[in-house]
Amino acid sequence: MAEVQQVGFVGIGNMGAPMVRNLAKAEIPVLAFDLRPEVLDVVTADSNLIAPASSLAEVGEKCSTVITMLPTGANVREAVLGEGGIASKMAPGGIILDMSSSEPTGTVELAKDLEARGLHLIDAPVSGGVPGAVNATLALMTGGEDDVVARVEGTLDAMGNIYRTGPVGSGHAAKALNNFLSAASLTATSEALVVAQKFGLDGAKMADIWNASTGRSNATENKLHQHILNQKFAAGFTLKLLDKDVKIARSLAESLDVRADYLDRVSGLLGDALEELGDDADHTALFKHIEKLAGEGRGS
Repeated sequence: MAEVQQVGFVGIGNMGAPMVRNLAKAEIPVLAFDLRPEVLDVVTADSNLIAPASSLAEVGEKCSTVITMLPTGANVREAVLGEGGIASKMAPGGIILDMSSSEPTGTVELAKDLEARGLHLIDAPVSGGVPGAVNATLALMTGGEDDVVARVEGTLDAMGNIYRTGPVGSGHAAKALNNFLSAASLTATSEALVVAQKFGLDGAKMADIWNASTGRSNATENKLHQHILNQKFAAGFTLKLLDKDVKIARSLAESLDVRADYLDRVSGLLGDALEELGDDADHTALFKHIEKLAGEGRGS
């Protein structure tokens, strides 16, 4: 039986840490790197199949497949092509598997730059949140050449379910549009809840009704009871990242000369909420901003 090759993993955050653990559970050895030593200490203590790396260059040198799970496409580009980055030591034929939420156009450009070095890029952004990362049930929107994707199917299978989207960049386009839909449903759900409570309806009962009716969505099922009605606002995904993803979707529509009025409105609303609530706010805290706007009345 062939020895399973070590996979590099860069970015051990709320999503990255459980994804690394699931790779180890699948008996895939992982060389992990993060700028924060304390998070590396935690995740490497979980399994003898998870080892810490001292630098990005070490990850590239020792691994033929490296996963990036970082906040932005700019972060990914710097980690891969920056001084002492992953690509600086990676052998030809290596694969960068970007599971971050990045801009599709930037992803296409990065793929071309890596191709010039004899390296491959796959974009496989994820959806499913922290629960999906923990349970290895993430939706993996995967763009890239078929033969290259085939080389990492076992790695992807350990973290979720593969949905092929087409060439490089298509996965990131699919993710941005998905997160626009997520933001839109959260916005509509928050407004419906505010109106319901203003009328005197019980929010918890309305959540149950919506979940048994045609208004059901991810927001009603997984955010109302769990994070909004109890005011925990701790789903593990920041408003800042949701705002970024929806702006990517908006930019995509603009680049294609597609009129998308609701996308424009939701993007603007998120930007205003982020300015009010701050970078650390959970995305479910969008409800607070919508509640505040509702209190100002329709004539404002």
